[in-house]
Amino acid sequence: MEVAALKREQRRSDPYIWGIIIILYIVSVVEVYSAISREITGGDVYSPIMKHILFLFSGFFITYFTSYIHYKWFKGLAYLMIPLSIVLLISILFWGDVINGAKRSITLLGVSIQGSEIAKITIVLAMATVLAKSQIKRGVEMKGVLWVVGLVTVFSALLVTQGLTNTLLFIGISLCMMLIGGVELYKLLGIFLVYVVLALATMQAKDLISEGVGGKPDTQEVVAQGEGAEKSDHPIRISTWKSRLDDFFDSTPEYEKPTTSDNLQEHRAAMAMAHGGIIGVGPGNSREASRLPLAFSDYIYAIIIEDLGFLFGGVGLLLVYLMILARAGLIARRCTKAFPALLVMGMAVMIVLQALFNMAIVVGVFPVSGQQLPLISKGGTSIWMISFAFGVMLSVSRYAVKDSGSEIKTERENNLPDDLQAANPTNLA
Repeated sequence: MEVAALKREQRRSDPYIWGIIIILYIVSVVEVYSAISREITGGDVYSPIMKHILFLFSGFFITYFTSYIHYKWFKGLAYLMIPLSIVLLISILFWGDVINGAKRSITLLGVSIQGSEIAKITIVLAMATVLAKSQIKRGVEMKGVLWVVGLVTVFSALLVTQGLTNTLLFIGISLCMMLIGGVELYKLLGIFLVYVVLALATMQAKDLISEGVGGKPDTQEVVAQGEGAEKSDHPIRISTWKSRLDDFFDSTPEYEKPTTSDNLQEHRAAMAMAHGGIIGVGPGNSREASRLPLAFSDYIYAIIIEDLGFLFGGVGLLLVYLMILARAGLIARRCTKAFPALLVMGMAVMIVLQALFNMAIVVGVFPVSGQQLPLISKGGTSIWMISFAFGVMLSVSRYAVKDSGSEIKTERENNLPDDLQAANPTNLA
């Protein structure tokens, strides 16, 4: 018993994940300071970056304290966050603050809360819980699969006014988690077809809504110069999305297109990356930071490439994010139970997919849409939620991995609720 107690005290969270977090912190502080010139007013040069550092500092404590919470408690948190997130998203639809042409956040007690960031965490916690409880001998119960599809549909519908990237992110997370959770191939194919039908139905509904409001363009929409600068009375911004998609599928080379308010972000981002070249111009020497809208948030990846170059800033940062997924996979291999394996992989998939979406948008692989670079872009709610996600991963690494001592393994497994006793479905443990 004394040996078991000593080993419990010596449990440590994964040091490699902590190393990745520190790397992202350093890149965030340096590059946000490089890209933040648009927010500097008067002689107050350091106020914007100090506010960002404060968010990172608070995020560090969220990660640290979450890492000490036993992962079994995240099951109850999932049940609590589902209704709270739905209420929050509905409140934003009616009373939210307009940012970048859509109602994206709501101010509570003086703090701006972005509902989409909380919804991402809720989706992962809920899917991990549902899929872990629905494990059967060779697959997942159909009711569990339907619950996952239902969650994606509900949250996507509540976020439809904010663009399509959140819906695509939810779909990607759900498909990855169901694949990891052992959902049979024929069910995955059926789910994929359902998602395609839902996407087509959503697009058709948008067209009908557009016709209902007269198909008026977003004449009040302007390029954002900072938080809350962009305003629009159009509820779903049909013309904006259509314009972005038309521009994306236009075969005319970008260098032959004139720079307008519609493609200003893409062109300035391309200029920034071209200016950076292979090795970059050095941190703080960005030429486009003062001219690129949202350089400190949605388009910070372009400034990173301009400062650090394609090799270190572009490929290097991409590899850092992929390391999160690789490390989560190694942690999941050492889990004996389905719930912690799904938790750590779900959080990693969410972070990495969001990063890949942001990078793909900036370099022109995806149409323009709002998606922040996890733990690097300036923002409060996003930093807090990504910090929480890292904390969950560290909690799993602390409490769920196999130990050499059989007494610790027995203690950890017996400490779980009965409905979380399903074995790791990846069969890698």
